[in-house]
Amino acid sequence: MTFDHLSPPSSRVASRHFGAVVQRAIGMLVLAAAVWLAFALAATAQVTAWRQAVAEAAADHPVLSEFYRERGYEPFFTGPEQGARRAALLEALEGAELHALPVARYDVDVLRGAFSGIRSERDLGRAEVLAARMMLDYASDVHGGAIRPSSIDPDMVTRRPQVDLAALLERMETEDPAAVLAALPPRGPAYVALLGARLELEEARANGGWGAPVRARSLRPGDSGPDVVALRDRLTRMGYMPRSAVAHYDTTLQMAVQAFQATHGLSDDGVAGPATIAAINVPLETRLEQVIVGLERTRWFNRPLGERHIWVNQAAFMAWVMDDGKPTLETRVVIGRTAADRRSPEFSDMMSFMEVNPRWNIPRSIAVRDYIPKMMRNPNALAAERITMRDARGQVVHPAELDLSRYSLRHFPYDMVQSPGRHNALGTVKFMFPNRFAVYLHDTPQRNHFSLDTRAYSSGCIRVEKPYELAHVLLGPQTTDPQGMFARALAQAPREVRIDLETKVPIHLTYQTAFVTPDGRLNFRDDIYGRDGRIFAALRAAGLARPGPDS
Repeated sequence: MTFDHLSPPSSRVASRHFGAVVQRAIGMLVLAAAVWLAFALAATAQVTAWRQAVAEAAADHPVLSEFYRERGYEPFFTGPEQGARRAALLEALEGAELHALPVARYDVDVLRGAFSGIRSERDLGRAEVLAARMMLDYASDVHGGAIRPSSIDPDMVTRRPQVDLAALLERMETEDPAAVLAALPPRGPAYVALLGARLELEEARANGGWGAPVRARSLRPGDSGPDVVALRDRLTRMGYMPRSAVAHYDTTLQMAVQAFQATHGLSDDGVAGPATIAAINVPLETRLEQVIVGLERTRWFNRPLGERHIWVNQAAFMAWVMDDGKPTLETRVVIGRTAADRRSPEFSDMMSFMEVNPRWNIPRSIAVRDYIPKMMRNPNALAAERITMRDARGQVVHPAELDLSRYSLRHFPYDMVQSPGRHNALGTVKFMFPNRFAVYLHDTPQRNHFSLDTRAYSSGCIRVEKPYELAHVLLGPQTTDPQGMFARALAQAPREVRIDLETKVPIHLTYQTAFVTPDGRLNFRDDIYGRDGRIFAALRAAGLARPGPDS
């Protein structure tokens, strides 16, 4: 029995040679009956072997189990007329590594080996289901990511887009299978740019990497010597300037440093200070890992984000209002501190209203961790910040009346509220999308942090440098005078004013250390929360295949 075309089992059996002429009529009838019975049993055995192998191989996969049962266990990948579908799948699996996916889940060589090793109907049935499983696993990973975010960090609750696997199987049968599989990855320019960056980094590594690190602590225009040469060589290898042999920190080198600074979130003054030198010395291997994680994170958002949406990249300390794929507003933000209990979470929600002249209902965690130490040092600390503390009956309590050392996160029976005003920690406006983290965007009186390169100073919420401009943009669709509407609400201080958004706006709190800005520039940032390393480790554990380390 051969499977040259990976064909399904046949209902025909080879003709039998009986070796003698039956002399008597009764003998002929008996032999004919025996041959017919053998034929039927052999055909039944073949069909049963195929069906049983397929049923067993798909038994623990509800989608595939139902799929094959509904099609009467007819082949989907291994029939002689299904060459185009097979070829499309093999081509997609061969390209999985380019997407930095865990290819061990759908190793094309394993599938080819299963096809070439078919010796029986059971082998054929197992190869059939293996192909189907690999296709569905690949489709899920390349479309919506291979790693579940919350499995990495409970503060990462971004919901991956899910492929309708049953619908995908149907489309693979009714449409061009190559086109169906090609449409699964993200199609946007950001993903394409990251794919290109990965190939460039792999090529640079194959060609020897970025050269020796710069040993100087700081370099500036006018300097010269071997450290300047090292700086020039490294920026040349990174692609920021043309090759030259000048040992002087000239204008060309200064412009290259500025370009590097701009794409790494540093003040672009053209001076290679300690922060710039540290960023330049980050190994190529680390940047490659960041790009691989960036590809995975981009797959997590392979879904409609909203014609208008707010995109917050915490790692970049930036936020954008996006309208039809273009930025309407760009603003710096301050995010949560790096302490484990102060980091800003990652999730998507719908912004539904804003509160102007807000009061701040201080969360218990902040009251206990931040304000109890303040009150123990200074019993008048609350009054200085216009904060009132009340008991369960609503009665005002003064800190001097309490033994503050008795209280903890589990036991603090008081409410603390800061009155509205410019002194308020929320500033004069907050932008609400109610969520279980009690995190939102808001103004702040602490404006000095916005001038810093690294802006992680909040207790988890996102502080906005341009809160009024954000309010104007959000109110634009529902009034001809958004500035006036917002100003009238501000003028009612200290009264708190709620303004509902007539159309809710999707907001996405993300964390991407390798990303493409709306103007198309590839950027890198430090992984201050340490999330990239855990995502990369999870990808490796899942079967990510990559070349060896940087030389």
